Amino acid sequence: MKDIQFKYIGEAVVLAIGLFLAGGAIKSGIVKFKEMDRTVTAKGLCEKEMKADKVTWPLKFKELGNDPAELYERIEANTKTVVAFLKQNNLSDDEISVAPPTLVDQQANMSYSSEQVRYRYKANCVVTVVSKNVDLVRKLVTKQAELMRKGVTIVGNEYDEGSSVSYEFTGLNKIKPEMIAEATRNARKTAEQFAEDSESELGKIKTADQGQFSIEDRDQNTPWLKNIRVVTTVVYYLED
Repeated sequence: MKDIQFKYIGEAVVLAIGLFLAGGAIKSGIVKFKEMDRTVTAKGLCEKEMKADKVTWPLKFKELGNDPAELYERIEANTKTVVAFLKQNNLSDDEISVAPPTLVDQQANMSYSSEQVRYRYKANCVVTVVSKNVDLVRKLVTKQAELMRKGVTIVGNEYDEGSSVSYEFTGLNKIKPEMIAEATRNARKTAEQFAEDSESELGKIKTADQGQFSIEDRDQNTPWLKNIRVVTTVVYYLED
């Protein structure tokens, strides 16, 4: 009986020692894993201000009348006036497009009575300029009052986004590599400062994410100037 008890005690001791050693090994493994996986995540920003290289300018005007034939004659005449104004100011045929006018029968609108409608027909007309010559178009926008002297009134609606001049920057692919490189350098500077403060050495890159580019107007008064921004996120290993 004593031999059996001694046997069980011996097995228990062996098991306890084994669990102790296994626990130590597991603990050691976790510590080493954490040490090997010591990282710092840094973000780097790059911003550039660029001038728009494409402009879209819709010149909208309206005509009212009761005789469709007479109305179309005026539409044609005023469209020619607008196109002539643009060409005289050095815009080419490739930069000018004329959309067919849209005619609205206002008397057919159930919300109006025939007594309320002075002119039965309303025609909406638009001549659109799409150009790479942003500076030239900007000057012409300020000169559009000249069309009023010729009997054409360009109309705009603050609630109609399609009635305003829009500016775009299309050269993003050309400046992407340079901006990503600068943002990555800025991220590294941040990570190096962190490593220095934590008395560590900056190791290799673990992961990197270049982030999304954003293009926005610099401000509401200068929409032809664009603020381009990218943020990169880089994860570095830390070494003792």
